[in-house]
Amino acid sequence: MLYDFHIGSVTESTLWRSTDYGSTYERMNDKVGSKTVLSYLYVCPTNKRKIRSLRAVCSSALMREPSYQKYRLTFYILSLLFHPSEEDWALAYSHDQKLYSSVDFGRKWQLIHEHVTPNRFYWSVLGLDKEPDLVHMEAHTPDGNVQYVTCKAQMCTEANRNYPFPGYIDISSLVVQDDYIFIQDLHIVSTDEKQVFAAVQEWNQNDTYNLYLSDTKGIYFTLAMENVKTTRGIGGNQMLDLYEVAGIKGMLIANKRQDNQVKTYITYNKGRDWRLLQAPATDLDGNDIHCILPFCSLHLQLQMSENPYLSGTISTKDSAPGIIVATGNIGAELSYNNVGMFISSDAGNSWRQIFEEEHNVWFLDKGGALVAVKQPSVPTRHLWVSFDEGRQWIQHSFSSVPLFVDGVLVEAGAENQIMTFFGHFSHRSEWQLIKIDYKSIFSRKCTEEDYQTWHLHNQGEPCVMGQKQIYMKRRPGNYCMLGKDYSRILSAESCICRAHDFECDYGYERRGDGNCRPAFWFNPSTVSRSCSQGQNYLNSTGYRKVVLNNCTKGVKEMYTARKQQCPNRPPKGLVLTTKDGKLTANLGSNVTFLVHLDELDFGDGTAVSYSNLSWTEEGIKHVYKSAGIFRVTALAENTLGYDTTTLFLHVTCPVEHVQLLAPFVVIRNKEVNITAVVLPSHSRTVTYFWWLGNNTEPVITLDGSISFTFPNEGMHTITVQVAAANTMLQDTKTIAVKEFFKSLLLSFSPNLDEFNPDIPEWRQDVGRVIKKALLQEQLLVAVFPGVPTAAELFLLPHKNQTEGKKKSEEELEQVSNIIVSALNQNLVEFELKPGVRVIVYNTQLTLAPLVDSNPRHSSSAMLMLLSVVFLGLAVFLIYKFKRYTSLVHFSRNLTVDKTEQLITEMNSNWK
Repeated sequence: MLYDFHIGSVTESTLWRSTDYGSTYERMNDKVGSKTVLSYLYVCPTNKRKIRSLRAVCSSALMREPSYQKYRLTFYILSLLFHPSEEDWALAYSHDQKLYSSVDFGRKWQLIHEHVTPNRFYWSVLGLDKEPDLVHMEAHTPDGNVQYVTCKAQMCTEANRNYPFPGYIDISSLVVQDDYIFIQDLHIVSTDEKQVFAAVQEWNQNDTYNLYLSDTKGIYFTLAMENVKTTRGIGGNQMLDLYEVAGIKGMLIANKRQDNQVKTYITYNKGRDWRLLQAPATDLDGNDIHCILPFCSLHLQLQMSENPYLSGTISTKDSAPGIIVATGNIGAELSYNNVGMFISSDAGNSWRQIFEEEHNVWFLDKGGALVAVKQPSVPTRHLWVSFDEGRQWIQHSFSSVPLFVDGVLVEAGAENQIMTFFGHFSHRSEWQLIKIDYKSIFSRKCTEEDYQTWHLHNQGEPCVMGQKQIYMKRRPGNYCMLGKDYSRILSAESCICRAHDFECDYGYERRGDGNCRPAFWFNPSTVSRSCSQGQNYLNSTGYRKVVLNNCTKGVKEMYTARKQQCPNRPPKGLVLTTKDGKLTANLGSNVTFLVHLDELDFGDGTAVSYSNLSWTEEGIKHVYKSAGIFRVTALAENTLGYDTTTLFLHVTCPVEHVQLLAPFVVIRNKEVNITAVVLPSHSRTVTYFWWLGNNTEPVITLDGSISFTFPNEGMHTITVQVAAANTMLQDTKTIAVKEFFKSLLLSFSPNLDEFNPDIPEWRQDVGRVIKKALLQEQLLVAVFPGVPTAAELFLLPHKNQTEGKKKSEEELEQVSNIIVSALNQNLVEFELKPGVRVIVYNTQLTLAPLVDSNPRHSSSAMLMLLSVVFLGLAVFLIYKFKRYTSLVHFSRNLTVDKTEQLITEMNSNWK
């Protein structure tokens, strides 16, 4: 494949296939499409004859010997995960974070879930999950949180989904591995052998982690080593400098930072005891090396290769117990300069140097032979083979031209011993494949005389992990092939238990004298919450046997936890939660409480009593019929005392409507009340955001009313936003702020109500017609919704007022008298439609200045600025209903000269 880093995709690809271990190859492009560009190739782990290839476009090909089939996909596959036992089942993760499943090897796909976290989806755990098609995944909720979700691969609707963990989890925290499921931010090192190795980075650590070891249930962890070094990989990810030696249980090697130095340590009992590595006694030339512990020791590089076809800096093999090959240095601390290659044949007790330069080393013939090649940065024509565990190396030439070795594929079958080297002669040349059949370097198959016994030990101590283990190994230097019947462990005999077979239990720390004492934060007298009266519990001695340690008798009884009867004690540590971990619930939903209790009061007048109730998965359910904040309390009581716990549950329902109630005209520098009416009504579960005046930040309250003072005259806009549950609504009003004003309440003849549609558009149409027809805007008219139709007319002073306040008030009073007189004489009327005339009445005259607090006057009316137009002795009001413009008639019956003179003077003053 040719990968273009500029565009981030594969641009060219060629597919080859060999059926004779690399002797000949067949080009497969014609069978999958001559112009097809393959981006990924997946081999089914349970049936390697099935291969799924993905094209650079949205399609895939199924290669199943001897047939090849193509299928077009509706999505782009980013990664595939095969089922551990069902060869036709697979999970596919798309570029848009969707997870799909297939049960016919990719012919058809079913959407499982959207917004799934990358690399956080898993098939069912064999032996633990009842359904083999169960899928574990980490999915994002619409509000940005993350949940742990399980469901069946082909039945993952919302109704069929389960949420095993209540509440939310941290992103990228779900790990399903072996028999364990983790939902915490841990670096899982291993989960084999019924125990969890986990690394945690503390707040004060940058490039180191603390190593913790769990009990067999994976619940309680104890500290195994502090400040384990990490190395940053090519992709930027942190890799822990911890290596689990293959073939020997409980043996690990780690690099620890201590006093600004990094040193290599080894353990034979799963982290219970650690020690430094003894450096070789001599170098390659046989010269003595003066390296005295603890000032000088051997240090190893523990990075696993990110290239699966290279050995990395350290190698072990299950079929070759005790043999460790690694890159390292000798000195006071770990260094990446002046390194060499070292080997141990006795499980790390002693070491020998085998090369002065870095090499990749592979195990041949189940560990019976070793082959070494220089690092890929140096071209070579030679490889080295050793039959005596690295004591002597024989050079072989595998190429006539020096080759940059990019990797080695070792195919060890029952009858075939094949190695395939692949690399390039130069950085511009094509890849080269070189097949090596190393079967010919063995003269014969091994017989019983070719084997010897080897006793595993730790610096002479024969009991390792509670037993004496004897292995059968080929005698070094015998050029015979081990064969498939090679047996590794000859015998394993249990040892008498001693102190080093036990580690500190949870809550205990090892002190300087070697004994385990309670940590400062741990109270040994605390009995587990699961311990109830009449039951038994295990009272820890401060020690627990190392997991998989096979020792017997001896001090086992003294260090093992003792079974004791649970003591009588008052309730303590009562816990009350909701099943989903939330403190909010929707109105009418079934809220499930989890609690260890005797009595539960739901806070809304309902109380339920229980006796001897313990933790249950089902929990206690309750439905709230009204919104509000409820105090939920639980009580546990016995003859020795009681304990209570409380949570406050917010029961909410979405806001459907919000209406802002505010006066239309207010007095400057006088406090005014503003109210928001919410439907349906909520109690203490609504948050109000008030945007008042020119403020750039809202005033936030839990109350639906607020008081505010406007310091400046003019037209001011106020807005309220109401948030409840997952909804938010708002309403806006405009308020006129004046130094003083007068107002009149208006009513209309009853025939208007028959044609009032009671919709905002009707009032908006009326307002637009009036604003176009009148020349000056000195009246503010508010038409209220509902019937009977009513309105309020505000008489406002001129905005460009230059006269004194007293004179303006007098003029406003005179204008008010004229309008009131006209209204009282039924002189104001308009034609709504042909044949329908409406009379306007004066309902009430308010004393000026006055802000009317009647809710009707503060309802959602249309605000209209009207002008007083004085044409002779007439005052005109014009209305419009729907699409018909009605002419407004004002009777000309006022003939008083003084009135005409007053109107003329006011008109000239307001211009």
